[in-house]
Amino acid sequence: QGAASEMKLLQNPIRKVVSLLQAMQKKVTAEANAAEELHEKYMCYCKTSGGDLTASIESARTKLGELAPAIEAGISKREQLEKDLASHEEDKTAAKAAMSEATALREKEKAAYDKELAESKANLKAMTQAVEALEKGMAGSFLQTHAAGVLRAFLMKNQASLDGERQEVLSFLASDEGSGYAPASGQIVGILKQMGDEMAEDQKDMISTEEAAQKTYDELMDAKKKERRSLTHAILEKLDRKGDLSIEIAEMKNDHNDTVRALVKDKAFAADLEKNCAEKEGVYEEEKKMRAEEVVALADTIKILNSDDALELFKKTLPSSSDSFLQLQATTASMRARARDLITQARSKVRPTHGAARLDFISLALSGRKVGLDKVIKMVEELIATLREEQEGDDQKKEYCTVQLDGAGEKQKVLERTVSDIGTSMEEVKEAVATLVDEIASLTKSIAALDQAVAEATRQRKEEHAEFKEVLASNAAAKDLIVLARTRLGKFYKKTSLLQAARQQQLQQQDPSNGDAGDAGDEGDVPSPSFIQLRRGSLPPPPESSEAYKKKSSSGVFSMLDHLIHDVEREMTVAEREEKSSQEEYTKTMEDSAEKRAIDAKNLHDKQGAKANLEGDLEVKHSEKKSAEKELMATKGYIQSLHTDCDWLMQYYDVRKEARSDEIGSLGNAKDILNGADFALVQFRSAHTRARTLLHRRAI
Repeated sequence: QGAASEMKLLQNPIRKVVSLLQAMQKKVTAEANAAEELHEKYMCYCKTSGGDLTASIESARTKLGELAPAIEAGISKREQLEKDLASHEEDKTAAKAAMSEATALREKEKAAYDKELAESKANLKAMTQAVEALEKGMAGSFLQTHAAGVLRAFLMKNQASLDGERQEVLSFLASDEGSGYAPASGQIVGILKQMGDEMAEDQKDMISTEEAAQKTYDELMDAKKKERRSLTHAILEKLDRKGDLSIEIAEMKNDHNDTVRALVKDKAFAADLEKNCAEKEGVYEEEKKMRAEEVVALADTIKILNSDDALELFKKTLPSSSDSFLQLQATTASMRARARDLITQARSKVRPTHGAARLDFISLALSGRKVGLDKVIKMVEELIATLREEQEGDDQKKEYCTVQLDGAGEKQKVLERTVSDIGTSMEEVKEAVATLVDEIASLTKSIAALDQAVAEATRQRKEEHAEFKEVLASNAAAKDLIVLARTRLGKFYKKTSLLQAARQQQLQQQDPSNGDAGDAGDEGDVPSPSFIQLRRGSLPPPPESSEAYKKKSSSGVFSMLDHLIHDVEREMTVAEREEKSSQEEYTKTMEDSAEKRAIDAKNLHDKQGAKANLEGDLEVKHSEKKSAEKELMATKGYIQSLHTDCDWLMQYYDVRKEARSDEIGSLGNAKDILNGADFALVQFRSAHTRARTLLHRRAI
């Protein structure tokens, strides 16, 4: 093998130069093809990325054009909802005011109706009693009753509207003991009956009018209550819509801001991409031009050296093969020494831990005699290949470290920002939950207070109703007792009056001349002596006896009893009116309380639901934060491991690359020496200076 290597030195030096130039030409062409392929891929990336960026920018612009009017429309809708809510509140307040006003007016009308109805009933009752008394011939006793006073007061009150006949009734009631009245005529009775019928009709009309007014009031209350319920429902519904719309507007604004930031970044990246692609295009064109010139220069040189004229000239000028063998014979020891010097020189630049042993083995092989040049050259080639593989490994690892560190650093920033954002969001959610807790507690307390107030009002209403029933029963019992007493007293005086009237009539029939005495007897005077006594004038007078019985006047007692009955009835009427008013007020209070409780209960349910949702979101965010913190910790650990693995390489990458380059250069020179490159080059004369310069330039 050593002999074969040494025979290579005897080859034609021009042929070796041409072979070297052809190899260089192939290498340049291959590099040009590889550069063209990489350039096409980069240009494809520029076009694809540029198209994607353009589409992204256009999409962002379109989205911004859609978001802006959408946000304005949302804000306009929310403002309209706020106006509607204010209008609903005003309508609800107006409905409540109308209900209060109508209730006050109804109570006033009801009070006037109750008073007027009571008066009408009293007048009608007095009228009935008057008719009954007159028909029974008790005009005198009737005029002393409370009913006569009521009837008299009624006619006096309406004296201006009375006609002539009714004026006679008033005159009759104003007379004493009904003097001058003849029951047989029936004139006063007829007038009183007619007036009673008219008063009964008026009373019916009054009751019908009151019932119609009450019905109208009830319908108005029902309509207003329905209106208030409808308004309350509309308010709650629009409050929900307003809340959802506010969230939607906030999301659209956030989306708008994110889109604006993304658009700015895309525009900047598109500008940088366009600039970089233009620069790459210029650099590629310049390199392409230089490679083309180099290929042309190599082709021209090969053509010059490989032409027939040049070969003929070289035969004449260059030594023959025998002379070359004699003149250029360089011993293997000389080549080994020169190559060993280059290896030693390269060894001095390499650290002991960076492959110095491999150079030592090659230097040792060059120093020995038993290892041929082919084996040494193979060792050099293997070492060069190893160095290139190591450099390629360093390049890959450097690129890997750069990419991983950049990616991990960006991921760390994103995770830190995510953790911070989640923490901020959790604080906001916690504040919202705390606010809802306070509001829920306030609503719960308000509902409890309302329930307590309702229970207290119900208890008080029951007590008032029980008291009313007791008062009503007591008054009814008192009235019944007074009526019973009046009836008992009335039976006696009615019987006594009838007896006295019959006696008076009998006396008048016996002695018409004693009519006046009979009348005086009715007045309570001592009765006249009987007919038998007048005929026995010779008899001595009887002894004095007790004064004859005279009917006591009962009008004062009956008047007092009637007044008591009237007072009891009036008290019962007042109690009934107050009971009805209290019941209506209680019913209204219960309805308002029920409505308020329903609204508060719905608000409480909504807030409890919102609180539950927020607490669920808080749990999710807590889990997300924990996961993000865990991932952030893992990312930091990964970055630390990357620094541990990559910092030394990143720090000494250039030094290691330069050292390998020098080592590879020294090994290449040593290989060229062992291949006889020096002997080929030293034989060129000045006529081939241009070719040598080109080769030297390529070698550099």
